[in-house]
Amino acid sequence: MTQGQMRTLWRCRCASVCRTRFIWRAPPEYVLDKLHLIKVFVAVADANGLARAARLLGLSPAAVTRAINELEAHLGMRLLTRTTRVVRVTDAGARYVADCREILANLAEAEASAAGRHSMQAGHLTVSASPLLGSRFVVPIITEYLQKHPDVSATCWFLDRAVNMTEEGVEVEVRVCDSHEIAPQAQQVGRIQRVICAAPEYLALHGRPRTPADLRSHAIVSAASVTPAAEWRLVQNGVARNIKLRQRLVTTDSDGAIVAALGGVGLACLLSCQVAEEVSAGKLEIVLSEFAAAALPVCVLHRAAPHATARTLAFVALAVERLRANPALN
Repeated sequence: MTQGQMRTLWRCRCASVCRTRFIWRAPPEYVLDKLHLIKVFVAVADANGLARAARLLGLSPAAVTRAINELEAHLGMRLLTRTTRVVRVTDAGARYVADCREILANLAEAEASAAGRHSMQAGHLTVSASPLLGSRFVVPIITEYLQKHPDVSATCWFLDRAVNMTEEGVEVEVRVCDSHEIAPQAQQVGRIQRVICAAPEYLALHGRPRTPADLRSHAIVSAASVTPAAEWRLVQNGVARNIKLRQRLVTTDSDGAIVAALGGVGLACLLSCQVAEEVSAGKLEIVLSEFAAAALPVCVLHRAAPHATARTLAFVALAVERLRANPALN
């Protein structure tokens, strides 16, 4: 603490205790400085770099560096590992930045409430979704929501994992859930499953597989983002089995596998929501549906009260309505 931020002491006479007590109260400017340091640290952690955080905050790189150094000195621990090429949050820093995000979120909500805006659709909305659902299903809903509420901005995270909504500052999450893990704040909006499909031209030329064993004689297109490249999981006689296959084509994403299947390269295993339009149009046909694994629920999750703001609940209501009405998810 600098000379100008020395502790302020005052005496207060306690009616029940006949002695003088000394209590420390931080000067207002010290509290504001500490809040500034926290905001800078969170910005650096989110931006994965000092220079980028400086640009986002409108500060000089030197000012950002000084803020991080001062915060680390105050806490007595290293928050960031810095090299000439990369900036990473330390284990201690990861725990601290989660707490800082929560502090900033609570402060923003308190300010909005004091200003009478808590019941309005205003502020910033952070939404997370799996990559398989994000661009195709969630972004159109966010676009519609932002058009209806011009005072709201949004951030979309497309992640192959569930998020800790409180620690990571996420307000709404859309993802595929296991049936046993649906949380109280989750609303089921649909169900999807893995399906095996091919172009009608391919099936006319090579025949339709009747059993999982028949797959071994067919050309296989694998999408690594949906299934492991070397095997597909099917259920036969009530028992789940992993069928090992020889691939003719392996792609890292499902879009490439869809294009290949439409072109007649072979059979592809994809999520039902990804090929719903092609199947409905007759461009792809589903085979071996009786051997498919159980469908999984698609859920919309949000933070529990009192952290569920008006903008959060308004977006959840719109997302639930639009997703439940989408035939690709049902």
